[in-house]
Amino acid sequence: MKVRHIIFVFILFFAPTLSMGQTIDDAKKWYLEGNYAQAKPVFEREYQANPTNAPLNQWLGVIAFMEGDYRKARPLLEFASQKNILESYLYLGQLYTKLYRFSDAEKEFAKYEKANRRNKEALAKLTTHREYADKLKRLTNRTEDVQIIDSIIVPKSDFLTAYKLSASAGSIQPINKFFRHQSNNNQVLFINERQDKIYYSLGDSVSGNKLYTMEKLLDNFGNEKRLSESINQNGSQAYPFVMPDGLTIYFSSTGHGSLGGYDLFVTRYNLNSNAYLTPNQLNMPFNSPFNDYMMAIDEEKGIGWFASDRFQPKDSVCVYTFIPLSEVTLLESEDSDYLANRAKISSIKNSWKPDADYSALLQHSHTITTTQKTIQKDFTFIINDEKTYYTLSDFKSGSARSLFSQAINQENRLKQLEEELSNKRDQLSAGTNTSLSVTILNLEKETENLFIEIESLKFRARNEEIRNNY
Repeated sequence: MKVRHIIFVFILFFAPTLSMGQTIDDAKKWYLEGNYAQAKPVFEREYQANPTNAPLNQWLGVIAFMEGDYRKARPLLEFASQKNILESYLYLGQLYTKLYRFSDAEKEFAKYEKANRRNKEALAKLTTHREYADKLKRLTNRTEDVQIIDSIIVPKSDFLTAYKLSASAGSIQPINKFFRHQSNNNQVLFINERQDKIYYSLGDSVSGNKLYTMEKLLDNFGNEKRLSESINQNGSQAYPFVMPDGLTIYFSSTGHGSLGGYDLFVTRYNLNSNAYLTPNQLNMPFNSPFNDYMMAIDEEKGIGWFASDRFQPKDSVCVYTFIPLSEVTLLESEDSDYLANRAKISSIKNSWKPDADYSALLQHSHTITTTQKTIQKDFTFIINDEKTYYTLSDFKSGSARSLFSQAINQENRLKQLEEELSNKRDQLSAGTNTSLSVTILNLEKETENLFIEIESLKFRARNEEIRNNY
C-alpha cells in the first residue's frame, strides 16, 4: 500500500510539472510548423491564465479556424483583430467569407493590405482570398428559390438513413455493403430500379476517386467501365445518383471548380457521342464553401435530398429535404443579407412559401416505400432523352425491332458463354483439369467479341428507330 501511495503522490505533484515543461516557445514552434494539435493544449493553458493576451487569441483563433470550429474561432480572431495583430486580419477575413459576411471580410482584407503594402508575397496571398470571396459573393446572387421543407443532423457514418427513396428511384447503400472487400469510407453505391446496373466510386488518396459503372451478367455484375473523362477529371468524384431516365447523373466532386471540398454537379449522357456532357455545378443553396454531396431526387414522391457538413461538428452532417423544381428559378432580391441567408440555409423556414402546408410532403418523405404503377418491363432500352422502351412492341420500326431482337438473342448466348467460362475457371482453380487454359482464353475472346456485337446491334437499332420515327 505504501508503494501505491508513493506512486499516487508522484503523479499528483509531478505530472503537472511535466506538462508545464512544454513552454510557450515550444508551442509557437509547433504552430509555425502547422503542428496545431501539439501546440493547442499549451496555448489553451496559457490562455486560461491570460485571456486578454492578443497573440494567444490569434493563435487559438487560427487553430479553431483550421479545425473548422468557426463558432469558437470568431471571438478569438475578432479580439486579436481589435488589438491589431497583423495575421488575424487575413484569417478573420477568410472566416467572414465562410460565414457569407462579405463586407466584413473586405474590411479585414483592407486592413491586411494596408499593413502589408510592401510585402509582395503577402499581397499575392491576399489576392487569392479576395478572389475567392468575390466568387462566393457572385454565386449568392444566383441562389435558387428552392423550398427546403426539412433537415436532420445525423452522424456522417450513418447519413444514408435519412434518405427514404421509392423503389422507382433506385437505391443507395454504403459501398462496402456491396463490395465486401471495400473499407467503410462513407462512399456510396447506386443501384437502378431494375437492379441490373450500378454506379460507384473507387480510387486512392493519390489520384482521387473516380466514378465507374457495371452491368448485371447472369447472377453477377461485370464489364466494369470507367465513366467518361468529362466527369472523371481532376479531384475526386463520388456519391453518384442516376435518374430513372438512365441519362441524368448527379455526383459530387472536389474538382471541376469546386468551392471547397465536395460540390454537387449534374450532367447527362449524350447518346450520339457515347459520353457525358460537361458537368454543371449546382447553384446555392445546394453548394457552399463546405462539403455538399449525395443529391438524390425521387420523382414519384416529388422530393429530393442532399447532404452538407456546413456549420456542423466534425462527425456530423445535415441532410436537407427539398422540393425539386422543374426548371431553375433564381431568387430576386436587392437585399444581400437575405440572399446570403438563403444561400447558407440559415433557416429552412425562410424558404417556405406564404401559407404553404408541407405536412403531407413531409410525411411522404419519411415513408420508405410507396405504391407503384405496374409497368411491363422485359428490358430497358433508352432511345433518346424523352423515350425509353421496355418491350419489343414499343418499337415502331420493323428493322429496328429486328436488330434489337438479334441483340437480345445474342445476350442470351453471352449469358451461356459467361456461365460456361465461369465453370471452366472454377475447374482450373480447383486443379481438377489443368489443360483448360487455352479453352478459357478462347471463351474470353468469344465473349468479348460477342459483347461488342451486341453493343453494335443496339446502336444500329436505336439509330434506325430515331431515323424512321423521331
